[in-house]
Amino acid sequence: MDHLLTLIIFPKHRYITMKISAIIKNEFNSNQVEVSSNSLAKSIIIASKDSGFGSSVNGGELLALSLAVCYCNDVYREAARRNLKITKVEVEVSADFGSEGEPGSNFRYKPTIESTATAAELEDLIKYTDGVAEIHETLRAGVNVQLIH
Repeated sequence: MDHLLTLIIFPKHRYITMKISAIIKNEFNSNQVEVSSNSLAKSIIIASKDSGFGSSVNGGELLALSLAVCYCNDVYREAARRNLKITKVEVEVSADFGSEGEPGSNFRYKPTIESTATAAELEDLIKYTDGVAEIHETLRAGVNVQLIH
């Protein structure tokens, strides 16, 4: 079976083990980007830098986008579980990056959600989703990033 998911039931959350990967292949004026979840690959178009080498989008920008996409998708997921109708989600993310080699800091995000739900339902959805958004929780917990030779 090519796409095997493991479902583990916990009292408050459902966790699905998912293998996520990304690859970039870059050479002069060619930037090929592919991401996959459980071997289901998708291409993303990111132009090369003006110099022809490297990506026109930097890793910090993609990390901010990762937070925005994760929260946006999770709002729709959690709203569906609550039978709330969401018509629009906008997530603005910002962070501070210093000198080369320094980690980013002061990550902040602001969701704006349009819905037929009540203000109280939306507030609860926003707060709950903040606690289950996987990329947010990964950064909050800290991660081990390992170079493989």
